[in-house]
Amino acid sequence: MRIIGIDPGLRITGYGCIEAGDGGPVLIEAGVFRLGRALSARERDEVEFRVGDAQSVSSRLSELDRDFRVVLDRLRPDVVAVEALFAHYKHPATAIVMGHARGVLLLAIRQMGMTLLEFKPTMVKKAVTGNGAAKKPQVQSAVRSLLGLAEIPEPADMADALAVAICASRRAQSPRADLLGSL
Repeated sequence: MRIIGIDPGLRITGYGCIEAGDGGPVLIEAGVFRLGRALSARERDEVEFRVGDAQSVSSRLSELDRDFRVVLDRLRPDVVAVEALFAHYKHPATAIVMGHARGVLLLAIRQMGMTLLEFKPTMVKKAVTGNGAAKKPQVQSAVRSLLGLAEIPEPADMADALAVAICASRRAQSPRADLLGSL
């Protein structure tokens, strides 16, 4: 079964495609969509997007839609697994902006007639590390080990997307798996 995992974002969206089988997951392709202009360190520390950035948001969403559909068309997965929305109480605006990116991704998946799965970040982390509160370096290390990679997958967005795909593959191989049920 070919699975693409997605770690959505409006600046960087990670994707990772694996082939899941009896011998464990095998990496097919992984990467990131880098959207919009490069940001300075100061800009990254500021609020995700300000009111005046509406054009920037819409152009990033358009760019994400175009690039994502190209990857889906080329890789033709059986399943697309997307990380569910996570909102931190200190940064509510981030969740809103993330929702825009997820909406574009979910619409593309549906319009292309592909099977969609969504997983909460804690479920993904637990599936690959055994700990639902694992930090990014732990997830990267676990993904490297599970896929037999020579190096840690970077950036972390790509490793997170691969972790989502691995989580989906484990759910698919579980005797109690109900892939289309609520997760």
